[in-house]
Amino acid sequence: MNTLLVSTGVVALAEVGDKTQLLAFILAARFRRPWPIIWGILVATLANHAAAGALGAWITDVLSPQALRWILGIAFLAMAVWMMVPDELGDEEVPRTGLGVFGTTVIAFFLAEMADKTQVATVALAARYDAVAAVVIGTTLGMMIANVPAVLLGERAAHKVPVRLVHGVAAGVLAVIGAATLLGMGEGIGI
Repeated sequence: MNTLLVSTGVVALAEVGDKTQLLAFILAARFRRPWPIIWGILVATLANHAAAGALGAWITDVLSPQALRWILGIAFLAMAVWMMVPDELGDEEVPRTGLGVFGTTVIAFFLAEMADKTQVATVALAARYDAVAAVVIGTTLGMMIANVPAVLLGERAAHKVPVRLVHGVAAGVLAVIGAATLLGMGEGIGI
């Protein structure tokens, strides 16, 4: 349960102001059909984060526990720094697919999420916690928590959220996880 909550919280915080949340705003403004966009975000995120979770699990099989600890600790600390870099999204990231609102959303979100902060976080969380399903469910839930209001409320919601503060909190959580990982803490308690 701890893995699910940490994964949900980290990604929900990380997603605020992220390029995929900006993409949700653009899709909502362009199509004005929230439900196909929301379902598209869910499908794309599940596919993307399942692959990221599988990669994280695979990494744990090929690296020694000591190497994994150092790589993950440094990766979490690097993500904490990366969290403070604002994202931008160009209109070129919304493909014209001819597949309708749902299909366009699935393709756009899947592609935008490649090597994104939340995908990298999913890989690292899946490698850190030996619970891929809980990580994928948690990170997907975090994406939906951040993006469904973006689709339903649009730009009105964006201006009310203190993005720098939210990113600061997410960076702090990632830094704590990174430090705990480097110090070998939390092995038996799910940190």
